[in-house]
Amino acid sequence: MRMHRRNATSAVRVGQYQDLSDAHGEPIAMTAAYVFTSAADAAARFSGAAPGNVYSRFTNPTVRAFEQRLAAMEGAEDCVAFASGMAAIAAIAHARLEAGCNLVCSRDVFGTTLSAFRSYFGKLGIDVRVVGLTRLDEWRTSIDERTRLVFLETPSNPVQHVADIGVVASIAHAAGALLVVDNTMLTPVFQKPLRFGADLVVHSAGKYIDGQGRTIGGAVLGAELLMDELRHVRRSLGSSLGVMNAWLLLKGIETLELRVEAANRSAGELASWATTQAKLGRVHYTGLPDHPQRSLVCRQQSGFGGVLSFEVGRSREDAWRWIDALELVSIATSIGDTRSMVTHPATTTHCRLSIEERRLAGISHRLVRLSVGLEHVDDLLADLEHALATLPAFDAKAQAFEPDLLPDTPWRSS
Repeated sequence: MRMHRRNATSAVRVGQYQDLSDAHGEPIAMTAAYVFTSAADAAARFSGAAPGNVYSRFTNPTVRAFEQRLAAMEGAEDCVAFASGMAAIAAIAHARLEAGCNLVCSRDVFGTTLSAFRSYFGKLGIDVRVVGLTRLDEWRTSIDERTRLVFLETPSNPVQHVADIGVVASIAHAAGALLVVDNTMLTPVFQKPLRFGADLVVHSAGKYIDGQGRTIGGAVLGAELLMDELRHVRRSLGSSLGVMNAWLLLKGIETLELRVEAANRSAGELASWATTQAKLGRVHYTGLPDHPQRSLVCRQQSGFGGVLSFEVGRSREDAWRWIDALELVSIATSIGDTRSMVTHPATTTHCRLSIEERRLAGISHRLVRLSVGLEHVDDLLADLEHALATLPAFDAKAQAFEPDLLPDTPWRSS
């Protein structure tokens, strides 16, 4: 029975439901709750007996569209999105770890990842074991029958060490553990870890997937059964990706391949230039033909990415002086933006690591990291050269490392 509606009612009810099925752009489902057709429908959806949205902490159409699109690109059965990359990693740990078990993690991961494992899961009775990314003997020794998760990032950030995903996966699976690979650096455009035996792939989606420095987000990809487990964690702990952020990431994916291929080309040119500069020491980039793991790189990666690092001058002061002299490149600690960014890892992204841990990871106080954006490569090169001209003449490639920062030889495979 239709009744006369007062203005207050019309203001909140008229035009509430709209058919957007013919919209060419993906609509943003800005809603917390969803309407059920009946009380029975609500009960069925909440119990899982019927499909459909329940509450946006659980599911949301825009978030789901992002998950489906990223899963298609990564070659995964399914994907679960989170509020950030660290929220995604924490969800994996919550789902798979328990007191008395252990987690084996490579030393060459994002600094906060290792800090989170140690600080928040270590105190719950979980043994956190750290190994060299390329040291297969350390992986074999550390992984045992109590290992539940094996975690690595390849190529490593910032010194571009490369893990043999297939071999580490075999070691992990022999012990009944899952292998998790952080694929943020290369994205599914240049590397697909699931093809090489990884069980789960993690992305810090605010980096290359968004690509414009607008938002943060995270994602985990893998088999449907594992994703169902992670959805329960997200539902219970509330680490859901915001709807607007999901839409921004959805739009970012559309240009992902174009952006990373352009950054890859420019990074290759800048890395080649850096190898010829006397004031710059070691250059770390998997695209260089003399990379110590060149054969593995070519077998596992289809590209090299937009991040490189190199040592500047003789000291931290030289590195900071070079950074401060840059006029075009931004001093910022993220990667994957359209704008190029530079940072000093030892005092920013990896400052929580001890001197010994930074030494083992190859992160000296002379090291700077460059995330190459979409500016014209000639303009970037001019900026780097201008900053380099502020340093006194010096042959950095002939300079020995300070004793307390000398990195281990990281390329030994067994």
